[in-house]
Amino acid sequence: MTHQLETVTARAKAAFAVTSISTAAERAAWLTAVADILDANADELIAIADEESHLGTARLTGEVARTTAQLRLFASVVTEGSYLEATIDHPNPGATPPSPDLRRILRPLGPVAVFSASNFPFAFSVAGGDTASALAVGCPVVVKAHSAHPRLSRRTAELVTEALVSAGAPEGVFALVEGREAGVALVQRPEITAVGFTGSLHGGRALFDLAVSRPDPIPFYGELSAINPVLITAAALDARADELATGLAGSFTLGAGQFCTKPGVVFVPEGSDFADRVGTAVASAEAVPMLTDHIAAAFADGLGALAGDPDVRVVAGSPSQDAGTGRAVVLETDVAAVLARPDELLAECFGPTTLIVRYADVASALDAIRAIGGSLTATVHSELGDDISEIVAVLSGIAGRVLFAGWPTGVAVNWAQQHGGPWPSTTSSLHTSVGATAVRRFLRPVAYQSAPEAALPVELRDDNVLGIPRRIDGILTL
Repeated sequence: MTHQLETVTARAKAAFAVTSISTAAERAAWLTAVADILDANADELIAIADEESHLGTARLTGEVARTTAQLRLFASVVTEGSYLEATIDHPNPGATPPSPDLRRILRPLGPVAVFSASNFPFAFSVAGGDTASALAVGCPVVVKAHSAHPRLSRRTAELVTEALVSAGAPEGVFALVEGREAGVALVQRPEITAVGFTGSLHGGRALFDLAVSRPDPIPFYGELSAINPVLITAAALDARADELATGLAGSFTLGAGQFCTKPGVVFVPEGSDFADRVGTAVASAEAVPMLTDHIAAAFADGLGALAGDPDVRVVAGSPSQDAGTGRAVVLETDVAAVLARPDELLAECFGPTTLIVRYADVASALDAIRAIGGSLTATVHSELGDDISEIVAVLSGIAGRVLFAGWPTGVAVNWAQQHGGPWPSTTSSLHTSVGATAVRRFLRPVAYQSAPEAALPVELRDDNVLGIPRRIDGILTL
């Protein structure tokens, strides 16, 4: 295994000599070729994915479409050019101190390790967003396959490799490795310059510690754990209780609750029957296969711990789950219990469950939300007459994306998306793993001082033949 991994990472490093000087048009062609081959083989891939993940043809069909769309999005991102943050300051001898000619741009880091996720076998896997965003900016990728879908990972990797070769990408620009031991060793390989990870808090933290304790520490971009709190005001509950209950039920049971953006805790005014309404909405829900037996067992254990708390009421469903499956469970408690035992009651329970928390006043609900720590999302449902300024301030402080309508389980892939928040939702709240600016994770700034024109990257030369947006002497020039 060690020799194989050394060979793979050495090839990635050799490929970087080519990808680092490749043009945006070339890399866009690589990404488009990968998208095209995945679309062309979608039926085969979906069948394999359904066998391994139990997610269903409809869900997986949509996920393939999302995956190929984000590949094409990153192709457009790099050809548009603003991601480079190209900046030119001409000489200014009259400044204090005098300023030379300085030109700054973002450059690719080098080979990147990507860890596939269990719950999105396409969009966060072999050809998912981490792979696409790294390739887009010229970083070779070594993917560590997830054990939940090995056959799909291998077949996807075969197709990705075929597409990249046909599009003229250099040998070694992409590779797949398997196994826990290989993943641990991959993070420590000196050729690897950054890591993208989506998975458990425990596994991600262990790899993060390895990445930052290397002789040459590298950035580790991990998406780890999120509770995704929701606060519903009294006015919103009075206006549309049934609509909110139905919406919540659909969101926390989507994909058997195996979404990193699942609303795991919902704060509602004291004295309402909202928890019972949500319970009614999931009363007919059937048990569905979960991604792996390990995930199903962890879900059952988490439910048992929550339901065993003396201040938690089981509203609907049962903490006792059938092996390998998940059935919707609605739980209820109050703010006092949450504030007394936040580590126990605010622990992520990965599966189809949500905890309804009653609050007597918004201030106490916000205290409990602060105790959650970082989260990917936070949601407020209110009415126009509500003063939600303090609510928004608190939610913005703990989450990367704040919702004012709908539910957090939908994650658009576009320029404005932010998928990442304070610890423990991600290891770096400065970046996103979804959307156009995901490429920023795998770039570093380089400034060129008093450089001859011929030595400059083409994007920084005066003629701007590529026509990209640039900031020149402080003025953004489109």
